[in-house]
Amino acid sequence: MLVLTMFIVLMILLVINVPIAVGLAVSAIVAMLLKSGFDNLVNIPLAMYNGAKSFPLIAIPLFILAGAIMNSSGISQRLIAFASALVGFIRGGLGMITIATSMFFAEISGSAVADASALGSILIPAMKRKKYSAEFAASVVSSSSSLAIIIPPSIPMIIYAVIAGCSVEQLFVAGVVPGVLGGFLMMLTSYIYARRKKLPIEEAFNIKNLKRTAKAASISFLLPVIILGGIFGGFVTATEGAGLAVVAAIAIGAYYREFSFKQFFDSTIEGGMQTATVMLLVAASILLGEFLTLEQFPQKVASSLTAFSQNKYVILAILNVFFFIIGFFLHSSAAIILVVPVVMPLVHALGIDPVHFGIIVTLNLAIGQQTPPVASVLAVACSIAKTDMWQASKINVIFVACLVFVLVLSTYLPIVPMSLVNFFYR
Repeated sequence: MLVLTMFIVLMILLVINVPIAVGLAVSAIVAMLLKSGFDNLVNIPLAMYNGAKSFPLIAIPLFILAGAIMNSSGISQRLIAFASALVGFIRGGLGMITIATSMFFAEISGSAVADASALGSILIPAMKRKKYSAEFAASVVSSSSSLAIIIPPSIPMIIYAVIAGCSVEQLFVAGVVPGVLGGFLMMLTSYIYARRKKLPIEEAFNIKNLKRTAKAASISFLLPVIILGGIFGGFVTATEGAGLAVVAAIAIGAYYREFSFKQFFDSTIEGGMQTATVMLLVAASILLGEFLTLEQFPQKVASSLTAFSQNKYVILAILNVFFFIIGFFLHSSAAIILVVPVVMPLVHALGIDPVHFGIIVTLNLAIGQQTPPVASVLAVACSIAKTDMWQASKINVIFVACLVFVLVLSTYLPIVPMSLVNFFYR
């Protein structure tokens, strides 16, 4: 009854537009008051502080800062120019350029919203000038930007790893194959759509132009080598890799001579604002988690579902549907914080690898970023494209279908996400 009361309070607060982090904290405090009075309130600040100071979480502000620096230091423009020279000769190549650049940008930022904002501001106007519809431009930017939380590094993966108690590095490795597969499927989808709609060819293939743009962007290619090579090679942790990403982004920006102190200050402010939102969510989730644990709510959910079926693939299907529905209404970080603590006892009881389940959760959240009414990434892309979210969704469904296919493949063929993890770690 107390758990139901807590969720009713949370829903009421969300309906009246209270920030979800505040709603989580208030609903948990109300439930604690009803259960044990004012005795435990003195522990709330300490619990929230301890929840937000976890070492892996330090990677979040650093990756956000690295992405902001990358966007303001000329790195993005050089990557776009190289991608244009590489695939611009294919019909509808500008859509493929967007996807290819998003895949590379994903290896630094870890944030789909940052990806959509950074690349969309450049590529969406370019597509509209080439007579691509605003709806298609918004759709391809939005869906490809969600690769940023699948291809490592990934901010939602870091949050999941902290809550689920599994390895951030292994999650990063597990995201490589699904992320790359999703990117190439989107490129194929974009090509088929372009052929049917007779979208233009951007430019003839020019080997000299390819060499020139590759040379101009060559220093930028060091970023994923430094970040992912260090993490996958076991030389640094994910948090240390995030620190290296910031240093490398600053150094490359200085090399290009397009990065000023003012831009660094603006990047720091932007990163700080995004980090504050995430950290407040994490801190508030600790209160929620403590109360749910005391009430043994996760164990009760696990018992009821295992009583329904002992087949882990049936349970995974149910959880996929559940996460899909949650994705309509919650941002990725909030969904992880609300749902993962509840279902982890079930995951362990059925013998599902927490790393494998983390990829399933991440793919569901990537789909949720594209499904209205919340659709945080699609909203950013549509705002830049100046088009209606619901109209864009009619086209975006073909790209979302790619993510759904990868989700089903990753759920029922664990070798897809886990092959590299088994090779490197097990």
